[in-house]
Amino acid sequence: MNAPTSVSTLMPERDGEGYLIEPNDWNEEVAKVLAEEENIKLNDEYWDVIRFMRSYYEEHQVAADARFVIKHLEGRIGKEAHKRLFELFPYGYVKQACKIAGMKRPRAWSTG
Repeated sequence: MNAPTSVSTLMPERDGEGYLIEPNDWNEEVAKVLAEEENIKLNDEYWDVIRFMRSYYEEHQVAADARFVIKHLEGRIGKEAHKRLFELFPYGYVKQACKIAGMKRPRAWSTG
């Protein structure tokens, strides 16, 4: 019996914690699946963070530390940026934002 084809069978390779092995395999459809696994429904506010993270990655070839994302958000929403980032991703910047944005599991740096 053949298993039905689903989006999850088209997912790029991931590590044991669900992070992409290769960040360049990411696309917005992948982000939607990863977000769904985290019980997050992506809206414009989430996409703003994710697209900033992807842009930062494209430019620097490393995942953006949470402080850079917070600075980005400050330009849009002001001093509530830190609080808002962790409202959007309540289980943590690394656990949720980095994963959904297609980053490898960051090692030993500030989570904000």
